[in-house]
Amino acid sequence: MKAITTTELAALGTDITLVDVREVDEFDNARVEGAINVPLSELSTRVDDVPSDTTVYIMCLSGGRSAKAVAWLEQQGRDVVNVLGGISQWDLDGLPVVRGA
Repeated sequence: MKAITTTELAALGTDITLVDVREVDEFDNARVEGAINVPLSELSTRVDDVPSDTTVYIMCLSGGRSAKAVAWLEQQGRDVVNVLGGISQWDLDGLPVVRGA
């Protein structure tokens, strides 16, 4: 499984595809600007919402759900990377977070 730290991800800039697999209420509370919300609980039915023509970075709260999503998406032939530490680490690193719905 490929993985990246939050600071490495931030250094890539804004021209990336980031999917957040937390539930909608969690995503609405705090998220990375530009992230696409596809909750892990809906991933199997919304897999087409995850782009298949580019590398996709997968984030959750702390890295557990995103690791599950990455493992499953890899089986579907997707090029995916787990974001270590998730939005929690992103926030701890002082990176910008959008708060509120």
